[in-house]
Amino acid sequence: MPTMSRLATTLCGVSLRNPLIAAAGTAGYGPEIVEVIPASRFGAITTKSITPESRAGNAPWRVTDLPGGMLNAIGLANLGLERFLAEALPELEAIDSVMIGSIAGHSIEDYVEVAGAFGDPTSAVLQLVELNVSCPNTSKGRQFGDDAGLLAEVVSAAKAALGSKPMLVKLSPGSADLPGLAVAAVRAGADGLTVSNTVPAMAIDPETRRSRIGRASGGLSGPAIHPLAVRLLHEVRTRLMEEECLVPLVGLGGVLSWSDAAEFALVGATGVGLGTALFIDPRSPRKIERGLEDWVRRQGAANLQELVGAFEP
Repeated sequence: MPTMSRLATTLCGVSLRNPLIAAAGTAGYGPEIVEVIPASRFGAITTKSITPESRAGNAPWRVTDLPGGMLNAIGLANLGLERFLAEALPELEAIDSVMIGSIAGHSIEDYVEVAGAFGDPTSAVLQLVELNVSCPNTSKGRQFGDDAGLLAEVVSAAKAALGSKPMLVKLSPGSADLPGLAVAAVRAGADGLTVSNTVPAMAIDPETRRSRIGRASGGLSGPAIHPLAVRLLHEVRTRLMEEECLVPLVGLGGVLSWSDAAEFALVGATGVGLGTALFIDPRSPRKIERGLEDWVRRQGAANLQELVGAFEP
């Protein structure tokens, strides 16, 4: 488990060996990623988002590469809660990293069902939970992450079902007032926030006049969204401080290098998510880790935590 180093950190009370977190949807359920990248390279690994019922996901093509990153429309494909608990969860015990269970759903009841299972002592291997609220509410036709009232309702209900286990809420970058939604999530019970998710985007093949993926649009990730994600995290942290409800933050979006990760730390991120980088270069976690260690040393800091939030406009 985590060992002390310049990069060791604590996320919502859970010790991580470094701030690097494999983002949901990029690591399978956990065992898949550690077949390629040693678990010791990560502070934490996030499972695929789990829903109560199994989902086949969207029709292909689901992923395409773009000059600034990649576009995906996976459709929350997953085993479903019952099979995840029976088949995938036991395998997580062998992974030498903190495991984060990701939850998704299309109703508050969906989130509550999965949160209750993840909060059960039999799911102790999941030390943290992350709510993916970039999902449409089937009864009201809006994403949970776009409406402060809906967001507060689902966060409060999921937290009650989860119990004492720390819960992150993963916010969507497409929201009109992300800082306001962040405040709503924290006041409803979020122990931390992930900022942010993929950006809604399109890519069209001019020859066929069709989408490059199986749907008209998908989520853009990679270096193209990094400056946006840094700004959003800075704005979220600023608002949380103004409202006196600051919680730990995870920066997610386009991190390919140590300097990208350092930017997130400077604007207040305790953890740094890795997504597209894991597809581009499986060696990226180690490269980023070494680069951050050297940067902390050059800055004259005892550890990375001394530099979290040290940005000066």
